[in-house]
Amino acid sequence: MNTILQRCQRLLKNTSVKFVRSTMDDVHWNNRLIAIRGARGVGKTTLMLQRIKLAYGGNVKRALYVSLDSLYFSRHTLNDLVADFYMNGGECLFIDEVHKYANWSIELKNAYDEYPEMRFVFSGSSLLQILNADADLSRRCIAYDMHGLSFREYLQLRHNLKFDRIALDALLAAPNDLCNAVVAQARPMAYFADYLRSGYYPFAASGEDDYHQRVENIVNMIIDIELPLLCGVDVASIRKIKALMFVLASECPMQVDIAKLATMAETTRGTLLAYLQYLSRAHLLNLLYSDVQNVKKMQKPDKIYLENTNLMAALSVGEMNSGTMREAFIINQLRQQHRVEYATSQADFLVDGKYTLEVGGKSKDGSQIAGQPNAFVVADNVEYAAGNRIPLYAFGFLY
Repeated sequence: MNTILQRCQRLLKNTSVKFVRSTMDDVHWNNRLIAIRGARGVGKTTLMLQRIKLAYGGNVKRALYVSLDSLYFSRHTLNDLVADFYMNGGECLFIDEVHKYANWSIELKNAYDEYPEMRFVFSGSSLLQILNADADLSRRCIAYDMHGLSFREYLQLRHNLKFDRIALDALLAAPNDLCNAVVAQARPMAYFADYLRSGYYPFAASGEDDYHQRVENIVNMIIDIELPLLCGVDVASIRKIKALMFVLASECPMQVDIAKLATMAETTRGTLLAYLQYLSRAHLLNLLYSDVQNVKKMQKPDKIYLENTNLMAALSVGEMNSGTMREAFIINQLRQQHRVEYATSQADFLVDGKYTLEVGGKSKDGSQIAGQPNAFVVADNVEYAAGNRIPLYAFGFLY
């Protein structure tokens, strides 16, 4: 137990609260059982350590962080730790990397039931299935999905420029309210290209020298470790999945030809569709459908994008297509809180079944969406809105 306490104290000492993700305000911390899911590198561990510092004053006897991939658990159980922590006055246990520990859900359920005075916060891969775990925690647990930095958060982390979040309805109704506030403090286009290439993951704060290598390492760890562990993917299929990711990184977005993709990945149609679903759940891909509400199991997507633009920059061979970057950015920023569908008419995307978006460069004129209600041109390389024409960067302030 002392080993765990000392490790937590060391981690807390090196955890800054100068910049805190907006997720901190979104989580209802009073719930007794909270799950925080997300891809590697998005800041789940940092969020939990910051919560201990901000809410408990860094008192490890009241709130303790532990990672279940620690060697400590090769000789101790989670239930042993919970019992010791509780007897010594523990109030909240923050548990990281739960998917690395066998029977985690059963032991966590038992602890939740046995110690009603305690709270538990646990984190794990975005592939983590709380509902289908060995012990169904869905009735007890409130789950939150954590994503990478928005453009707004990137500006605060890297450049100490602070802006409020804006709701999509408010942005579309009065876009220049945001644009005026941003341009009053900075020239957004001076930072936007850097964000698209190397600003989505919070480790951007440590510099760009090895940023893309770290992104590639995340992809490899998800495919090599998490897919076999959490999705039952045969290790022999890892090479095929990496080959698929390479094809998608080179050709996204694509009108999906499942037969062609299956041939390239040396697999069957059904297996390929399963791979695509796994990669989507792992936050490596965004799959777009033309009717999200009626998507059937194992239905082929209408379009495929890499999940964020930094993945494109890290994995693509040669120059990235600027049009693809814009579309991938819009989908990524909107999908955190909104439903995005592939628009089968002249426009690019339909959002929440209500708003039509056509994405393009500075010269995009909007003729494709002329006469459509609630239709907007999303234009890159412009600072201000004009009519139904809204700057691309402005969608980076939604979360």
